Amino acid sequence: MSAPQLVVHRDKELMAQAAAARLITRVVDAQAARGYASVVLTGGRNGNGLLAALAGAPAREAIDWSRLDLWWGDERFLPEGDPERNVTQAREALLDSVPLDPSRVHAMPASDGPFGNDADAAAASYAEELAAAAGPEDHGPVPTFDVLMLGVGPDTHVASLFPELPAVRETERTVVGVHGAPKPPPTRVSLTLPAIRAAREVWLLAAGEDKAEAAEIALSGAGEIQAPAAGAYGRSRTLWLMDAAAASRLPRALYPPASP
Repeated sequence: MSAPQLVVHRDKELMAQAAAARLITRVVDAQAARGYASVVLTGGRNGNGLLAALAGAPAREAIDWSRLDLWWGDERFLPEGDPERNVTQAREALLDSVPLDPSRVHAMPASDGPFGNDADAAAASYAEELAAAAGPEDHGPVPTFDVLMLGVGPDTHVASLFPELPAVRETERTVVGVHGAPKPPPTRVSLTLPAIRAAREVWLLAAGEDKAEAAEIALSGAGEIQAPAAGAYGRSRTLWLMDAAAASRLPRALYPPASP
């Protein structure tokens, strides 16, 4: 478990640009060290804002996009191409404009895919895909992701792990179907906390005044069942990337400057 580090930017635009630059550095470093990199994407306004900033960054050319594996932390269980699906939004923000290897883009199944409307079967299939990608150097049934990004919801949810719901209590499975989510759509597929914690680095993205209370709760010692964001951490590093509005309820002592 790594203790959280906080990096606070003046506004969400600067946060997105700085996070994009940080991600480029991490991917390039991983590719230099091992020949490839593995990143877990998140949806929502902050996740998509980061991807849009990455699309506009000249330094994106430093990445060998053909040697990048992309996964998702969660997905809305909707038909393929639905504008509300995280993968649809990611393609629009960035993915369709860079030369990715399609076989290394691991989208979660859609509700009109081979599993129909069975979100639990879709989750089990994604867990199998993760397990197949894990190597002997990894720490279990998922790859050791270089960076796993998560948006933080106003209720402290991350991925589709909502407070008190069964998915946040899962300790064995790496991917689960989520039913009855309090945020539409109610049916989703999500990584679990054990899968999230396999990542080398976990980045939690929080921007806007509506995230201030969630950040305060998650960083004040709350339990992960009541505040799922509190249970999201990386093996070597946990970063909260925030704007000033989201950090407005935190004591300044909590966020000394973090190294790049």
